[in-house]
Amino acid sequence: MPEIYISTDIETDGPIPGPHSMLSFASAAYLADKTLVSTFAANLETLAGASADPETAKWWATQPDAWAACRTDLQSPEGAMRAYVAWLKSLPGKPVFVAYPAGFDFLFVYWYLIRFAGESPFSHSALDMKSYAMALLKTGYRDSTKRNMPKQWFDDLPHTHVALDDAIEQGALFCNMLQSNLGK
Repeated sequence: MPEIYISTDIETDGPIPGPHSMLSFASAAYLADKTLVSTFAANLETLAGASADPETAKWWATQPDAWAACRTDLQSPEGAMRAYVAWLKSLPGKPVFVAYPAGFDFLFVYWYLIRFAGESPFSHSALDMKSYAMALLKTGYRDSTKRNMPKQWFDDLPHTHVALDDAIEQGALFCNMLQSNLGK
């Protein structure tokens, strides 16, 4: 079974799950050749007893369109995560979680998967795009930022802080990095 790359982006109201909530998440499933196979997106009800981090709330105040987008058509975390697992299992390949940065996005997605669906089709693994860029560029981690990446790695796609837009944009970036690495 081939790998399928699940580019994922999340929006939250704080730095860690539990005390804070994942507000929205989306994934774009890509084949290695940059074929976009399918997408999944959900806006979530906040966790009972959780509250917004004051610094994160200040940032959200500067993003009214993205805030409005992640607060419409809310789903329960349990329903959304169970539907997400079913979607992942329906894909034509072994899912590989991919994010920029994976440390933040995977923390929330994994916590929500285990808490509300009881399993993670990703196991305990996530591929961090910044770390991958570090290896490809042969630079230090702190120098492996998007502004230091080759222009040809980027497609003309928006980065809006709407989870699905950002998952698609970052998935295309990852596939371009993958093709660069494989010499294609």
